[in-house]
Amino acid sequence: MLVRREEIEDCRAVRLVNEQAFGRQDEADLVDRLRMEGAVLVSLVAEAQGRIAGHILFSRMWIETAREPVPAVALAPLAVIPDLQRQGIGGTLIEQGLDWLGRGAEKIVLVLGHPEYYTRFSFSTGKTLLLDSPFNPKAFMGLELRPGALENLHGRVRYPDAFRLQSWGAGAATAIR
Repeated sequence: MLVRREEIEDCRAVRLVNEQAFGRQDEADLVDRLRMEGAVLVSLVAEAQGRIAGHILFSRMWIETAREPVPAVALAPLAVIPDLQRQGIGGTLIEQGLDWLGRGAEKIVLVLGHPEYYTRFSFSTGKTLLLDSPFNPKAFMGLELRPGALENLHGRVRYPDAFRLQSWGAGAATAIR
């Protein structure tokens, strides 16, 4: 398997991966809106068996605090085509994406997803207890790329506008089964 940055010619295949993984167009539409909004920090694809088999997208978001907005990263969506799920593709995409972000200036990554899956990558609901989010606190998790980045951080999360058109449930932005 090869993980690499998404290229412009991958857009159609990325859309298909998201549509197949989620069984609907919502997440594929979200990816398109995030691209148009200019909110994408990094979009990675996984190639397996001669095709794009997985996709992960990280976008800029903010935590509005009493003092100033704090930059953060949204992990969404993460998708793997159904016939290649449960083979480590999603995990590899997460690990390589977090590694890429960690080599830069990013400090905080937030995700809405299945706790039993994301805790394997050190995401924690305990890291987001002081954040005001519209999401179920059992599925809203944070990860510090820099130790202490979420410590005592109070504020309201602000996702890119592209997310406002989406109706989210726990794990809606993750289809890796």
